[in-house]
Amino acid sequence: MKVGEIVVNREMQPGYHMVGFHAPEICRTACAGQFVHVRIEEGAQQILRRPFSIHEAGGDGILRVVYKVVGAGTARLAGLKPGAVCDLLGPLGTPFTPPEEGVVPVLMVGGYGAAATFMLAQRAMTPGYVLLGARGAADVLLTDRYREVGFEVRVSTNDGSVGQRGLVTELLGPLLEELRGQKVKIYGCGPHPMLMALAKMLQHSGIPGELSLDHLMCCGVGACFACVVKVKADTPEGWTYARTCSDGPVFPAERVYVE
Repeated sequence: MKVGEIVVNREMQPGYHMVGFHAPEICRTACAGQFVHVRIEEGAQQILRRPFSIHEAGGDGILRVVYKVVGAGTARLAGLKPGAVCDLLGPLGTPFTPPEEGVVPVLMVGGYGAAATFMLAQRAMTPGYVLLGARGAADVLLTDRYREVGFEVRVSTNDGSVGQRGLVTELLGPLLEELRGQKVKIYGCGPHPMLMALAKMLQHSGIPGELSLDHLMCCGVGACFACVVKVKADTPEGWTYARTCSDGPVFPAERVYVE
């Protein structure tokens, strides 16, 4: 466990915030797809830690997390000022595997899943693509940051307010046609239905990929089995449970069990 002092905590756009902790030890080993388990020290009712995907682990020792205010815990976090401290546990979880040189990374993200894949783009040897899905313009995040590191961003929204109207999975087929003949790897992070649809597509096509199956977590270290998901296994049912906090959250697409 490490104490992280908040150095910045600002609203990026309505409902979405970015907090930066001074946490050089975590930054030294953090990889894309991992998370930190945060306990807010102010407020006796905030007993359980909350998992947050690592958005950026800078060389300046600042660990950055993007979060959406959805309840009492994140509302309390949003109210903390620079100088406040939180108890941090991490980095935790199985990270994404960085794409090899010459392999085009394609990141399919939904909502603030865009935060969890940013370090993949930031550290990629080959520029790639971000397919970003959101309900509407208010939920489109981090497009400028991805463009700054050389990634092309394509957006779809449910209401058509930005980019193509429809589901983000509908952007993948046309892009793969454009990239025909090139080596590609797909990375996914976002809502569960999107990830299941992507897993099915990748398993059918044989294209390699990895998916971050974020799930509600409790202990964060694999002890309580509150965050299990189904993965393929040699069992009569064809599946077994895996813990997203310790076995994941990142899994090879071919291991994901799609019902």
